[in-house]
Amino acid sequence: MKNKAARPTSYVPAGASHVRRTGSRYTLRRWSVRHAGFLEKVYRFFAEIFLKLHWLWSLIGYARVERPIVFVEKAVKGFMFDCRMCGQCTLSETGMSCPMNCPKGLRNGPCGGVRADGNCEIEPDMPCVWVEAWKGSRLMQAGDNIRAVQEPVDFSLRGTSAWLRVTAAKAAERDAAAPAAKEREG
Repeated sequence: MKNKAARPTSYVPAGASHVRRTGSRYTLRRWSVRHAGFLEKVYRFFAEIFLKLHWLWSLIGYARVERPIVFVEKAVKGFMFDCRMCGQCTLSETGMSCPMNCPKGLRNGPCGGVRADGNCEIEPDMPCVWVEAWKGSRLMQAGDNIRAVQEPVDFSLRGTSAWLRVTAAKAAERDAAAPAAKEREG
């Protein structure tokens, strides 16, 4: 007799919410917010290393190094922050709470549906990503960066390395500022 494929139903077993299914990731995500100040320092340290390696990324070619860096970035950020690899990371501005974890995908603060207990209206067992972001931002030196308005997500960057994008942008800023600094000295 052939096995019948399971038919989709509207029945959802008790305790089978998204939050319970991803409990370990969710727990680590909350830990990351509680330790946002420490993680901000770690981020700055690695950002400096990446910037110092700009010559290497340029030599190899950013396009060639993208795939291995994405592999590492996805593993690290996926584990620590339940990262969705949008390619436009805002963790350093949002208290180490990824706004892409918001069921509505909001990039600039909570919706009007945050429950009185601070939980999400879509996932009642999950604290609002933006409530958590505010808590984390208060622990960071650059905590007021949470007030900056984020641009809409550019979905064409999904699955790409935000680490490399930030490094290339900072290297370009540094290189553009170098001739101006030499002019002032001369």
